[in-house]
Amino acid sequence: MNKTEFINAVAEKSGLSKVDTKKAVEAFIQTVSTEVKKGGKVAILGFGSFSIVEKSARKGVNPKTKQPIEIPARKAVKFKAGAELAELVK
Repeated sequence: MNKTEFINAVAEKSGLSKVDTKKAVEAFIQTVSTEVKKGGKVAILGFGSFSIVEKSARKGVNPKTKQPIEIPARKAVKFKAGAELAELVK
């Protein structure tokens, strides 16, 4: 499901117009992105939580040349499914 299909599905289930649903979905994405970028955590009860994790530097291998390389430390976004969502997937 892409973003347009998601917006159409939410509009259909909520009874909102597609324009209003698009604004709401984009506001949700922007709010989560802003909070996570600041280092915060967004937890939606029953759905899941978005947070930042620190990935430490490590050694790797270039698959093309087989030469060892150093992979730098970085931050990554993590999503952990909530109990209700995890139960639905089982």
